[in-house]
Amino acid sequence: MPRSKKVKIQIEDNDGSRYSITLEGNVSKDKVMKIVELMQLIDNEQEEKEINLHSTGDKIWHLIEEYYPFNDFTSSKLLEMYEDTYNESIKLSVISTYLSRFSKRGMLTRIRGKNEWIYKRLIKPSQVG
Repeated sequence: MPRSKKVKIQIEDNDGSRYSITLEGNVSKDKVMKIVELMQLIDNEQEEKEINLHSTGDKIWHLIEEYYPFNDFTSSKLLEMYEDTYNESIKLSVISTYLSRFSKRGMLTRIRGKNEWIYKRLIKPSQVG
């Protein structure tokens, strides 16, 4: 009988609250990273609420963190989300330029879709608490 894996993740947030999750069984690296990302979102929840969003780049990145932490998205989807959230119009080319910059900095992955680029947020191991 194959031996099951067991991974325990513990994080303490800025308020001193402690979170502990244990994964047992068929545990993959992808599953562990999703749990770590979720716990990181819990930890950053308070900080995100207090962020002042002055620049267009900050606003775009905030939307990615808030609405697409695990999911793929396109520049068109982000444009719609930007205009709905901030009640400001913005050109698709501006959104695309920022997404390209974030991709070059290693903050996003970028894959060529049928009609446009498909993006996904990256979490680096160095970002994990």
